[in-house]
Amino acid sequence: MSREPTPPLSGDMSTGPIAESWCYTQVKVVKFSYMWTINNFSFCREEMGEVLKSSTFSSSPSDKMKWCLRVNPKGLDDESKDYLSLYLLLVSCPKSEVRAKFKFSLLNAKREETKAMESQRAYRFVQGKDWGFKKFIRRDFLLDEANGLLPDDKLTLFCEHLQHCLQKRRKHCTGLPKELPPPLPCKWCCRQVSVVQDSVNISGHTNTNTLKVPECRLADDLARSPVFNAMFEHEMEESKKNRVEINDVDPEVFKEMMRFIYTGKAPNLDKMADNLLAAADKYALERLKVMCEEALCSNLSVENVADTLVLADLHSAEQLKAQAIDFINRCSVLRQLGCKDGKNWNSNQATDIMETSGWKSMIQSHPHLVAEAFRALASAQCPQFGIPRKRLKQS
Repeated sequence: MSREPTPPLSGDMSTGPIAESWCYTQVKVVKFSYMWTINNFSFCREEMGEVLKSSTFSSSPSDKMKWCLRVNPKGLDDESKDYLSLYLLLVSCPKSEVRAKFKFSLLNAKREETKAMESQRAYRFVQGKDWGFKKFIRRDFLLDEANGLLPDDKLTLFCEHLQHCLQKRRKHCTGLPKELPPPLPCKWCCRQVSVVQDSVNISGHTNTNTLKVPECRLADDLARSPVFNAMFEHEMEESKKNRVEINDVDPEVFKEMMRFIYTGKAPNLDKMADNLLAAADKYALERLKVMCEEALCSNLSVENVADTLVLADLHSAEQLKAQAIDFINRCSVLRQLGCKDGKNWNSNQATDIMETSGWKSMIQSHPHLVAEAFRALASAQCPQFGIPRKRLKQS
């Protein structure tokens, strides 16, 4: 049970500013875990896109909020067909929404956690919504007996769950609090950006990024990317040389990605959010990917929205994709009504998204996105969801 702070004794905290009253807010967080074992996993007949679900679980027998794990043994879609996809699903919820963090891992033959992946923020769950990882672990690596992840052909999944309750507790007292809540731990906060320059060698002539990994100092930071972690953890060429050569990421984008890994910050994100999103997706940096999505969402325009929609689709950026489709449909409705959105619309922009080069290119390369956008528009214009019509004043 969390301890509530109490008014100070005389003489406590004498060096700090003194307030006549204070307030302490406690947000209740429930932590619990769940283990799911799938026997004879290699015999699973589910094809790509087909799903297995665990039994439901909750934080306590009295908790009406029910969860389950959802796994696609052969991936969710074509992009993830070589992987096992794993998600946390909110089955039932008495509230309108709940925010939760989660961590997935596998238990090996020694019952040790391995191949862990965790959410980088508290996600918003509503009933029937799931969050997780499309590319949790490669199937060939999982099925390789030498890796010891399927002892007796049993797959054991372990989920640690932090459930944020919306109710808050407040306490007002006179005097200073005896103790303040501790700051959130952050092992990045003391890292210097110069570390990136010491550890990463960029060769502009060959457009090759060479990552030299220190023996101990930064190994824990690199482990934040499951992809980098796998390279150095297993008997791969990168592990033997203690070095990775990356040829498919622009040097400046690569620098920014490494700066994020070492410091938790990406100061140049706004300048390269599109390319950084692609890199974050490739190297499974979920928190950086979310940051890129937010930056791109805030800069949507008539000219770039089609290209942004394609980018979101290519890299499974679902929130960005939804925002881009919503922007397209909103602009279409506003144009039909003869209105203009002051935030995202001005006289210098094209008056029709369909006239932009990005839209025309999308029709040729990604026609399914055009269909998705029109389906969303049709749904939004159904009577129960339609925009209320206003009478135009007669002049």
